[in-house]
Amino acid sequence: MDEMLLVTDELSKVYKKVTAVNSVSLHIKKGTIYGLIGKNGAGKTTIMKMITGMATPTSGSFKYSGFDGDQRDAYSRIGALIEAPALLPNLSAYDNIKLKCLAYGIGDNEYIMDKLKLVGLAEVAKRKAGKFSLGMKQRLGIALALVGEPDLLVLDEPINGLDPQGIVEIREMLLKLNEEKGITIIISSHILEELAKLAKDYAIINNGEILEESTLEDLKLKCRDKIVIKAKNTSQILPVLDANGFGDYQAIDDQTIYIFERLEDISTINMEIAKAGIPVESIGVQSSDLEEYFIKLTGTAAGGLR
Repeated sequence: MDEMLLVTDELSKVYKKVTAVNSVSLHIKKGTIYGLIGKNGAGKTTIMKMITGMATPTSGSFKYSGFDGDQRDAYSRIGALIEAPALLPNLSAYDNIKLKCLAYGIGDNEYIMDKLKLVGLAEVAKRKAGKFSLGMKQRLGIALALVGEPDLLVLDEPINGLDPQGIVEIREMLLKLNEEKGITIIISSHILEELAKLAKDYAIINNGEILEESTLEDLKLKCRDKIVIKAKNTSQILPVLDANGFGDYQAIDDQTIYIFERLEDISTINMEIAKAGIPVESIGVQSSDLEEYFIKLTGTAAGGLR
């Protein structure tokens, strides 16, 4: 069983009479990259702020692995870049990191340069942050979040507004941090195609609520072209599929079967099931990509994501 680094239990946040987040329960595995998908105003940033201690939940709680007492002590193990990076534009990249290090009691030049190397900014360590491109500022913000050696990195829209090259650089850097340093990452993005290249687990959020929590494998399965059969008892249908030469199928639950081959033979399947006297609620071909699947769940075009 996967070890959980962070579990939230029905976290809610109410601002005056507006419920921004409603009973959100997340399950963040140790070592994963966890993607938050949601339209603009869905509640992703508020969730991140509650996880990192920037906002106090109205109700609910969270459990961070290794902390049995006051969970607020866990905030020291979390690095975050939420909204714009808090940079001092008149200071160099090196001095921005140095100031954060001093707050942690770290004065080691090698440590500062190591953080800049991790995000690909070692060669511009002495350049003022105000002279950086947007992508470089994002990378410096991530370097600041890495001070103190956090187990968990929380990033709100880290590729928002970047050009294609900047997006690739951030993606490769985050994959390296995850794979080589073992850092667990929670990331939100409205660019679903890019998020699919990073995240291993997902939560789809709409109007402050979790619609679905899935692994990448589950999402790929749901988005793959397939015949979907709905019936009260799918176990009766499996022998019919076997007898007719179907091998690439999966019983999702007691009432749903996915068939991933010979989609053109849907009428044959339907006829053979009927011959066997097995009642079927519905049968049809389903095709969608991640963006279409999101729209189907939320009824919202992905262009409105944040």
